[in-house]
Amino acid sequence: MRLEGKTAIVTGAGSGFGAGIAAKFAAEGARVMVADIDAQAAERTATDLGALAWTVDVSDGASVTAMANAALDEFGTPDILVNNAGITHLPMPMEDVPEDEFDRVLAVNAKSVYLTARALVPHMKSRGAGAILNIASTAGLSPRPNLNWYNASKGWMITATKTMAVELAPHGVRVNALCPVAGETPLLKSFMGEDTPETRAKFLSTIPLGRFSTPEDMGNAACFFCSDEAGLVTGVAMEVDGGRCI
Repeated sequence: MRLEGKTAIVTGAGSGFGAGIAAKFAAEGARVMVADIDAQAAERTATDLGALAWTVDVSDGASVTAMANAALDEFGTPDILVNNAGITHLPMPMEDVPEDEFDRVLAVNAKSVYLTARALVPHMKSRGAGAILNIASTAGLSPRPNLNWYNASKGWMITATKTMAVELAPHGVRVNALCPVAGETPLLKSFMGEDTPETRAKFLSTIPLGRFSTPEDMGNAACFFCSDEAGLVTGVAMEVDGGRCI
């Protein structure tokens, strides 16, 4: 029960890595807000965990403010914020990515971190404590061709994590990031372009441990970073990638 008595918001928690993180947090004793743009997915996950469901578009300031206010009303200032919601564009040459897709990727993957910080950091600073975890990607550390703007958005998230950590450390707020390799989530097909045995084998050949990241892997790592066990850990972007970035 490493998170007993703590409260957490996890965005993009209706499925995939976010659902895995929310499940681990709940199992470790936290009260969790499962936030997702897919209301039905959020409700399903929250019902399974005995958590609070909330529908949010993390790229929209008013929607994020409403989510933060609901959490403040329900929990008081959350102990933990996990910025997990993310999207990608399909693999293609960088100049072929449509402008609206570029805008959406940056809004969901980058602007969302600003919006949640704007809504919740002042409360964490006032309390003098908090843990923020940004779910970045190995794409931000070891980018692959044809996912250029997705790679860039995750590189932005890693840099944001480090500068947030430096600025918020005097206020007792820790900020870290996890960098998973692709996993068994709804985004896997988008990363690979197509989901066939051949493309899976090719992708897995680049991962020394020979498997994708799982929601359970992410939940376990997230639990450590957001627990008091990581009380001296801030500004870290840790790979959860089976060795892919070596």
